[in-house]
Amino acid sequence: MTAIDMVGRGAVVVGGGQGIGRAAAHALVAAGAEVCVVDAEAERAEAVRDELAAQTDRAHCAVADVTDADQVERVLTSAAGSLERFDALINIVGGASWGSLLELDDATWEADFALNLKQHWYVSRCAARHWIGTETAGALCAVGSISGAFSSARHAAYGAAKAGLQSLVRSAAEEWWPHGIRVNSVVPGAVRTPRIEAAWADGTIPAPTPETLSRMALPEDIAHAALFLVSGLAGRITGQSLVVDGGASTRFPFDLG
Repeated sequence: MTAIDMVGRGAVVVGGGQGIGRAAAHALVAAGAEVCVVDAEAERAEAVRDELAAQTDRAHCAVADVTDADQVERVLTSAAGSLERFDALINIVGGASWGSLLELDDATWEADFALNLKQHWYVSRCAARHWIGTETAGALCAVGSISGAFSSARHAAYGAAKAGLQSLVRSAAEEWWPHGIRVNSVVPGAVRTPRIEAAWADGTIPAPTPETLSRMALPEDIAHAALFLVSGLAGRITGQSLVVDGGASTRFPFDLG
């Protein structure tokens, strides 16, 4: 078996301060990469940077709200400058607002699209401009959601934005392939992150059934898929969406027994 080798490569993890992003940062370092963790909260970014520092002397962090295009430009320029080499990016940032379509107001719709789609455009565009300018064959992985492939009742804005993200990934892959830039996404089903566990606890979403729990991924499962997609082992893969949902989406929806 060929191991994933990121030695000599540098990666930025956007949204790396918790959950899947934290797991992705650890996976990259374990594979030998130099890593810069970007998060909206300085305390989270610094905490993960300090965790990584126990394994490597090549861990960095930066702070930005990536829904702001100017902050994206600043933080990616800073992150790229902190790395000896910048040629991989994993973008985890996202989040759902819960409620029915009839209750959904314009501000919530716009906020969900900014968080789950628009910022991916900002981050991807900025990374691609850097890679094209430096003639770097970069690899980008966005984290989507199975909610973008099916109905997403009670989180419809999130689902619509994630559906748009899959189209953005395909379009970016097609436009940037001539520059040697690959763009893919991991599409998780349910993932047992601290944020989801908090939503169960406060009743925002129903507690999972035993079957749902059996199919749920851990943050590390998604992180490992993203690591593969930005690695050399995926060198001919671009414009693709790798579904990691424990087989939940393979089920026939009707009981004909």
